[in-house]
Amino acid sequence: MNIAVRAATISLVVTLGLLLLKLTLGLLSGSIAVLSDALDSGEDLLAAAAALFSVRVAARPADWEHPYGHGKAEGVSATVSAGVVGLGGGLIVYQAVKRIISGGEAIDVDIGLAAMVTSAVLNTLVSANMRIAARRTGSLALSAEARHLQTNVVQALAVIAGLLLVRFTEREIFDPLTALALAAYMWWMAFGLVRSALGEIMDVRLPAEDERQIQESIHSHHPEVRGYHHLRTRRSGHQRYVELHLLVDPSRTIQEVHNMCDHIEAEIEKRLPGAIVTIHTEPDDGRYRGPLESIQR
Repeated sequence: MNIAVRAATISLVVTLGLLLLKLTLGLLSGSIAVLSDALDSGEDLLAAAAALFSVRVAARPADWEHPYGHGKAEGVSATVSAGVVGLGGGLIVYQAVKRIISGGEAIDVDIGLAAMVTSAVLNTLVSANMRIAARRTGSLALSAEARHLQTNVVQALAVIAGLLLVRFTEREIFDPLTALALAAYMWWMAFGLVRSALGEIMDVRLPAEDERQIQESIHSHHPEVRGYHHLRTRRSGHQRYVELHLLVDPSRTIQEVHNMCDHIEAEIEKRLPGAIVTIHTEPDDGRYRGPLESIQR
């Protein structure tokens, strides 16, 4: 089992356990905020399942029908996570407004606190593990799921604060008000997840720091390389794709140019693990008149 699949599986199992715990203790405590968080855990379960499915699909090697691999599946998973988070926010608003208007039963603060403290601790641990796995694999699905779990930690802390306010003020209005604050936070996080997912699906270029690493790799081979143009980059799952055209000394042999390109590709891959580099070479004979990135002298 690879790192990404293992992290996604752990998230799925923990989320299922938290769903059962918060649903049971939420019903016993009568807290709308705890029940709202239990509802969110149900949606988390769907998101965790989508993340596990997507990383398993994305791990498949390229084939005849998918020559660039299956990495885009992770972008789909991140979009599903965003939809789940946004839907959860809407359902929480409905329940909170209903409680404010119609009131409800007395809240057992101690039971509610037990559920939320457990949730905060477990989600913190799983989120940290997920972030480490996301950094090591470059997985968008794991990164999105880590951010999703981070929202759960914030939600749990907010519910704990709301329950403590109920205890010390003896005003149960703080319970549904806390739930409304959680819904607003969930919608904000959903927007961020959608933006990240669409960026990969629409082939947004790599971050400026990644492209700087590419440019430094090219510059290090001056004077063999005299310039470059048409630098294009994108990400698909954990893979980075880099394409560029190099202007080279026309007196060089094909073998010399080939060896130089191998060195540049190796340098880029060393700086950006998992990068797939495609280089087209052109003789620097003065005929190219398009936009050109010059090599620093």
